[in-house]
Amino acid sequence: MAQCVQSVQEFVQDSFVPMVAVLCSEEAERVTRKNNLNFAELLRPFCRLTSEGHIRDPNNQVQVVKNMRISVNNVATSPNIASAALSPAQRRLLNEVVLSSQPQEGTVASVITAGDYDLNFSDHSLKASLPWYSAWRDTLLEVSTSKHCTATTPWFEAYRENFLQSMPASDHEFLNHYLACLLVVSSTEAVPVEQFLKLSQEQHRIQHSGEYTNPKWFIPNTLKYYVLLHDMSEGDEQRADTVYEDMKQRYGSQGCYLLKMNSHTFSTEDDEQIPDPWSQYLHKNNLHSQEVLEDLSVNSATAENSVGAPEVDHNSSEKEGVSNNLGSHPLHLDPASSSGSLQALTALKKGARDPESVAGGAGSHGACLTLNDHDHIRQFIQEFTSRGLLPHIEKNIRQLNDQLISRKGLSRSLFTATKKWFGGGKAPEKSISEPKSTFGLLYPPEAPELQIRKMADLCFLVQHYELAYSCYHTAKKDFLSDQAMLYAAGALEMAAVSAFLQAGAPRPYPAHYMDTAIQTYRDVSKNMVLAERCALLSAEILKSQGKYSDAATLLIKMTSEDCDLRSALLLEQAAHCFINMRIPMVRKFAFHMILAGHRFSKAGQRRHALRCYCQAMQVYKERGWSLAEDHINFTIGRQSFTLRQPENAVVAFKQILTNDSRQTATQQGAFLREYLYVYKSVIGESEVSLPQLPLPCIHSSATRVYFGHERRLAEGEKQAATHVSLDQEYDQSLTDMWCHLEEQLVAAANRGIVPGNFQPTQCCLNSQTDNLRHPLAVVEEPIIVELTFRNPLKISMALSDLSLLWSFTASDSSPSTEESPAEVVTNEETLARGVGSLDMTQKDDIVTTETILDFHMSPEETKMARLRLLPHRTGQLNIVGVVYNLAEASPGEIAPSTDGQQTTDLMVVRGKQDLKIQGQRLNQTKEDKMSVQHGPDRRLDPIITPPMPLMEVFFLQFPTALLCGEIRKAYVEFCNVSSVALCGLRVASTHPEFFTFGSQATSPLTPLSPTSAENCSAYKTLAVGPQPGSVASEVLVSAADFSQHSSVMDIPIEGNTLQPGESTQMPLWLRGPDQEGVHEISFLFYYESKEKGNKISHRVLRHTVFICASRSLSVQASASRSSVPPHHSVDDTGSGGTLVFIDVENINTSESGVREFHIIQVSSSSQHWRLQKCINPAKDKDCKLTSRERAKLCFRATRCKPQQAPPDAVEKYTFADLNLGNERIVSSSTPCGDFFFRCHRTLAPQRGDVASFRTSNSSKSPGVVSSEDQAANITNIVKKCNELDLNIIVIWKAYVVEDNKQLILEGQLHVALQAIGKEVTSVTPKEEAQEMVLLKFKSELPPPVALPSAELSQLIKTNLHYPETYTHPFVQDSLCLVPVTLNLSNCSLAQVDVIIDLRHKSTSPESLEVHGSFTWVGQSQYKLQLQPQEVLCLSLRACFLQAGVYNLNTPRVFAKPAKQAALGETSQQTASPALIIINNA
Repeated sequence: MAQCVQSVQEFVQDSFVPMVAVLCSEEAERVTRKNNLNFAELLRPFCRLTSEGHIRDPNNQVQVVKNMRISVNNVATSPNIASAALSPAQRRLLNEVVLSSQPQEGTVASVITAGDYDLNFSDHSLKASLPWYSAWRDTLLEVSTSKHCTATTPWFEAYRENFLQSMPASDHEFLNHYLACLLVVSSTEAVPVEQFLKLSQEQHRIQHSGEYTNPKWFIPNTLKYYVLLHDMSEGDEQRADTVYEDMKQRYGSQGCYLLKMNSHTFSTEDDEQIPDPWSQYLHKNNLHSQEVLEDLSVNSATAENSVGAPEVDHNSSEKEGVSNNLGSHPLHLDPASSSGSLQALTALKKGARDPESVAGGAGSHGACLTLNDHDHIRQFIQEFTSRGLLPHIEKNIRQLNDQLISRKGLSRSLFTATKKWFGGGKAPEKSISEPKSTFGLLYPPEAPELQIRKMADLCFLVQHYELAYSCYHTAKKDFLSDQAMLYAAGALEMAAVSAFLQAGAPRPYPAHYMDTAIQTYRDVSKNMVLAERCALLSAEILKSQGKYSDAATLLIKMTSEDCDLRSALLLEQAAHCFINMRIPMVRKFAFHMILAGHRFSKAGQRRHALRCYCQAMQVYKERGWSLAEDHINFTIGRQSFTLRQPENAVVAFKQILTNDSRQTATQQGAFLREYLYVYKSVIGESEVSLPQLPLPCIHSSATRVYFGHERRLAEGEKQAATHVSLDQEYDQSLTDMWCHLEEQLVAAANRGIVPGNFQPTQCCLNSQTDNLRHPLAVVEEPIIVELTFRNPLKISMALSDLSLLWSFTASDSSPSTEESPAEVVTNEETLARGVGSLDMTQKDDIVTTETILDFHMSPEETKMARLRLLPHRTGQLNIVGVVYNLAEASPGEIAPSTDGQQTTDLMVVRGKQDLKIQGQRLNQTKEDKMSVQHGPDRRLDPIITPPMPLMEVFFLQFPTALLCGEIRKAYVEFCNVSSVALCGLRVASTHPEFFTFGSQATSPLTPLSPTSAENCSAYKTLAVGPQPGSVASEVLVSAADFSQHSSVMDIPIEGNTLQPGESTQMPLWLRGPDQEGVHEISFLFYYESKEKGNKISHRVLRHTVFICASRSLSVQASASRSSVPPHHSVDDTGSGGTLVFIDVENINTSESGVREFHIIQVSSSSQHWRLQKCINPAKDKDCKLTSRERAKLCFRATRCKPQQAPPDAVEKYTFADLNLGNERIVSSSTPCGDFFFRCHRTLAPQRGDVASFRTSNSSKSPGVVSSEDQAANITNIVKKCNELDLNIIVIWKAYVVEDNKQLILEGQLHVALQAIGKEVTSVTPKEEAQEMVLLKFKSELPPPVALPSAELSQLIKTNLHYPETYTHPFVQDSLCLVPVTLNLSNCSLAQVDVIIDLRHKSTSPESLEVHGSFTWVGQSQYKLQLQPQEVLCLSLRACFLQAGVYNLNTPRVFAKPAKQAALGETSQQTASPALIIINNA
């Protein structure tokens, strides 16, 4: 909004000033031309009076005239001109005035706070800013008492000033008619008086001949003022004085003046700088710089949406008949015209340059004038106004007043009636209903109504506003009664202005007068010039009173399609009104700024259009107005481009494309084409560096980096190790598992200790990995970077020549041939030139960069691109960005002809995007938690290290499905594909019991190649003949032969080294998991380089397999004590054997095609026990089991013979094999023994307990052992008495029919018998869902520890030895005494107190029947103490009274560990009934 330096009153007062004409002789014109000025221009800076003037009104009251200004112009005659419109020259002038007045660049932007918006204006003279939330009273007071708090718009002020000065004179008003005429003659004329006479006659001819309609004169007797111009540098000053004296005699002293000038001499050197007050008053078309000329040429071609005719002349778009495309909405984007429009603009700009420069007034003004001359001119104006002009106006006011008073005597009604009937010299009036043209009603010059108007104008010019208002009001009534609407509108307008300017404001400003005047001018008279003047005045008055809403409404009403410049300026002022309201209407401000920018663009005012759109963008930006943002950015981009600001255009277009646009695909395609064209021009100007491209979007955090070769897939029958690939999803739990396995491998390689600087190997880096350290890459191994691109647009994009941008710093150790070690090498310049540049080969010696030739992206597609780098030297590599060509991919874009190809090339832009990845947020220290700080992310900054070995692993005949416990033989191949030897080959697995490589000592001689292994058993097999009742064959094996104590296995390759290019193949035995289902089994292979000291100490290779295990057999085993007496026992240990019962069930389903299972061998492995023989009645026939069948096998187990071994020797295991067929499998060799030890690792702690107990007992005597130690070992003692520690291995074969071929599968199942009387199974039961337990809030006390009575009842084993049949003659002797031996065996490893009670306990009648005729005689109760594992025989006698069958197993045996007073005796389990037959002889 216009921020005037002067007040509104001063502005309105200066809008209407007395007009003075100038007529110069040729000689006088020559004198003034020395100063590069004509006479009117010479006077213009001095036309404001510095002192007050005085006149007397008709009532003889003195009226003070303050700050009066006059307007001096040369007389310009024009025969015919329409006063309702500006001439083309005037329009061109106004256009240039606005164009040349631009906001100052580089000034501090001021901020107006309006609600939630901060609006920036490039304005250095901002007075204040009003927050919208201030109290409304304070706001209103601020607005009414101070300057408007707004940005200045100097272009509007300049337009308004020039518009008011260039208004054509009208017949209905006299304000811009000439009041006086200055006749100027030089003193160097031969006869100056004759020249004055000629000029006077010329003026009279112009005014009264009727040949000219312009200029117009105020009154018939125009004031002529005679000026004698004397050039001090040429003429004779005395002669000039003489002529002036003659003039005073002829014209009077108040009607002439001698003006002396050009006193400046150039002979003497002077440094005095004479000011130039004329430059700011002269029209801008004389002062245009080349920049403005260029702007004019650019602005002459309208660019926004091809609206308007692209003419070069400014006035051409203002003429009638020019199509302005009014049917389209101002905010509508026309996609049809947007394509290629910038190219057309570029051509227009080239053609619009006028080669001939505008002839402007070059040089300074007033060069011959001194400061004294300035004072002379100022004094001349003062003298002319006070002694000539003001008295002339005063005299005419009196005369007009007298004429009006003299006519008041006539009857008003009669006067009106006379005018009505006889016309009064006026043309007949038209009907009110008909629209009147501007010239429909004309008054003659002597009409009394015009005399009133003339008097009012004179009073207004000399600031007598009260009398002027009265006259205007009177004239208004007369005009309205005559229906002379144009005259009435003029009177209404000036009456309102006079009312506003009256001192003290006796009456309020009649705004409705102005509204009526504007409506009349615009709608009735069709005179937009007068309507515009009226609106400009009224808007300023309303704004000064704080009525911004009314002012905005008035300004908006004045916009029309006949003049874009006026509409643009008024819309901009209306927008500023909205922002200055008490509660700022920010969105209305923005909307009207958009409309103003649109009209500025149509008017050719590019810079102003761009400024309006930029200011409106502050409101719409980032507030969800996406379509409005797109329109604004699109227009800003176009305007910036046409104004040769391609960088700003690029930024604007970038905003359109990167936002989540809701535009249609067609519109987005137009946006992209414009954007590419602008980018093309930017690159054409500067090819120094690649520009940043906004499309497509790159998700930097999703970038993944892979180090190493991509794994090879299966080659024929070979199956490659899975390792790590970019196709795998990242899983944190899996990563932790691999890290744990690697720690185990590193510890095994470093004597069980993990180094402090250990870092797990990371082959693939992403946003979830630890990226705080520089990753390590290896020379000659590729680095693959996976970038995630997203196309935000609804149209396809074509990317080409896609490659990575890197910088490289060579390390000190690398041989530097061309560069010094610290020099940074980059490939940006190489890539900027394109793919086929010569410099590419030189950079390839350092790092080979792979290029993706074509990369097509569908609409709104997210797509990954994998780019490769191959480093050839050691050092620091930094991957900094990606370079590519961007083009729109449309089906019709590719043309076969060369011309079409050239057009597509224009739409391809080469640029780059930087890869900047934000690290994870730091959350360690208190400062990190209090602030948001991010650590570094160095996944794109690898360190290139020297060569390392690289191994590949292949598997042959590796199964995917196995039966539970099935043994399968496969082969594994290790290949060293690098140029460095590798060693230290190890493997760790999550399932170490799944596989074995065998041991050197126990591996059978099997074929090393898979081709020679057809139908070959995986077991070491010996052929034996059928030997019924044969005893098991024993083998003693050391556990050290099988590396079962760790999950890490050394891989036995020859020489422990694999040379470069070598490969080796070795067998691998697999055993199906014991539990059915799908099992994920992971292997981690570990190897090192033969050359030590590298940054990478080792490398690993991952492999994951999925094995589907299906059910095979279920084995249940239990053991019980044998009741065979000691002297009948086969073994020589003195203790009875143990019976082992094995139940085997076929639980396999028929789906897997297994026909039947054969149990071919049962083996045992233990340190203390062994299977002795099979006591099955079936006599060694192997049992066959079809689906759901069961079999029961019975074996006898005995203790092993004690080994005479040193105490520190490794424990030995006894393997006993009982084959049920014609062949024996050596269970102690690979793979049977390996899998036994791998599956049996869980029992190692228990075996350790036994050993510790034995050593403690052997080292201490029984008396030394404390009670505390003994109590602590009670539980172990009790368990050991029933401990068996016998492991059963059931070996089976399965016959499978597959593809009409019979296959033989083999396998083994393990059962660990740990205690007598406890049944164990090979199939782990499925866990049932736990029932919901009620929540307990009070913790319960733990139950007291009680030893299980079942184990305490098995301390003592009893046996009765007696004759099965005894014959006794009861007739001779009624008592039959039979000797019976009771054997007591201490099964535990501690002293046991035993109590034997022979009395019959039961007294029931049933028991009396059994026991009544039989009793024990002799000592009936014994108390004994048995040493560990002691066998005691006790002789008893049984007494029978009659013959019969009797059960002798009635003694009750109670036992407890010795020296345990707290424990009571526990009844011992008795053997089966001991029946004796007593016969009567």
